[in-house]
Amino acid sequence: MNHFKKLSVIIPVYNEAATVEVLLDRVAEVVLKNNIEKEMVIVNDCSTDNTKQVVGQYIQKNPHLQIRLFSHEVNKGKGAALHTGIKEATGEYIIVQDADLEYDPNDYNQLLEPVLKGAADVVFGSRFMGSKPHRVLLFYHYMANRSLTFLSNLFTNLNLTDMETCYKLFDAGMLKSLTLKEKRFGFEPEVTAKISRIKKVRIYEVGISYYGRTYDEGKKINWKDGLKAIWCILKYNIWSR
Repeated sequence: MNHFKKLSVIIPVYNEAATVEVLLDRVAEVVLKNNIEKEMVIVNDCSTDNTKQVVGQYIQKNPHLQIRLFSHEVNKGKGAALHTGIKEATGEYIIVQDADLEYDPNDYNQLLEPVLKGAADVVFGSRFMGSKPHRVLLFYHYMANRSLTFLSNLFTNLNLTDMETCYKLFDAGMLKSLTLKEKRFGFEPEVTAKISRIKKVRIYEVGISYYGRTYDEGKKINWKDGLKAIWCILKYNIWSR
């Protein structure tokens, strides 16, 4: 059995003033198994709306919660925000949480289960397996995600169903040992390639719920990010191993 004390929830935010307070409430309400503590490490990537002010006010109103806010002076990208969060995290395990309400923090305990049983070092939350709710969105987005996962698996020799998922739970020591370079949406293929090469790493996958957004609702990733993901898969599995 794995007995650890704290989970660090890294939350990169960029212009999420409309949803971030709801998200923080949802994270705060989750009671983790085995009395595990949780800290929220929020990284504001130079938002141009009032995200920083909303988060600051939330922290003031909830002094009993373990929340720390870090801010970039210029916009650097989601990957760069995650680099900051990883560096500042103090928990033995780390999970990434987007602030856009597409992912449900109530799934944390399901992701933690293989770790608590002493079976896993890394757990991916898959939007394409299990019986939890999944919003039906565009077929081409689905095929793009599956194609990127297939290409990644081809080089890493993993059998993941959702490489691009936000929900990745990591042993903090393993994650901090990696030299991560991608500053934008290339984080997912890069970290997957590099974590897969750690000797004797144990990677699991569990089904999660997914409440996807449309572009009208604020979704930010686009086809250019898909092309960048292909480049990163090739780069970190072949050219920059």
